[in-house]
Amino acid sequence: MNTIFRKSMLSVAGLAFAGGVFAGPIAHVAAPSTDARPVAVVQADKPDPSKLIPHGTQGDQSHIDLNDEQTANAKAIIAATKKAGLPERAAVISIATSLQESKLENLGHLGDMNDHDSLGLFQQRPSSGWGTPEQITDPEYSTTAFLKGLRQVDGWRDMPLTEAAQTVQVSAYPDAYAQWEQQAADLVGQYWNS
Repeated sequence: MNTIFRKSMLSVAGLAFAGGVFAGPIAHVAAPSTDARPVAVVQADKPDPSKLIPHGTQGDQSHIDLNDEQTANAKAIIAATKKAGLPERAAVISIATSLQESKLENLGHLGDMNDHDSLGLFQQRPSSGWGTPEQITDPEYSTTAFLKGLRQVDGWRDMPLTEAAQTVQVSAYPDAYAQWEQQAADLVGQYWNS
């Protein structure tokens, strides 16, 4: 291999060439393998299911078919979770909470059907200090606000989902979050690395 070609290949690979010394691995052409045994393919792009639902699901599970907007909101929750540096489990808790609170719909004021001044994916209330109506109806902001509350819950990583969600949300229906754990885990499994 000539020196100019080698330098070009190394620069493409992000490796440096300096005075005859390579920083990084030197290319080596291996002889073709004659072993024809099948190779197991490991899919590393999916989160470990045991990390998504470490305690198993609690009770009967609910499921709804999602439209494009709801799917986009689930992806926004995952993106905000990753941006906050939290693990997949935090995204499962967040999505399950949003499924319970709004069915992953970014709800505005619902008039007579509104629960006080609750808004957005997590039905957060401006009057309770969650933010302005504009902030609360921003999926990234509302997820970040929920995650901030979750981080303040001692031991949230080891709690059943419904207990962690309830500690943040303080809902009149504290056990309702559990029914969405499997669908939330499925969504995180599907979209975490996409």
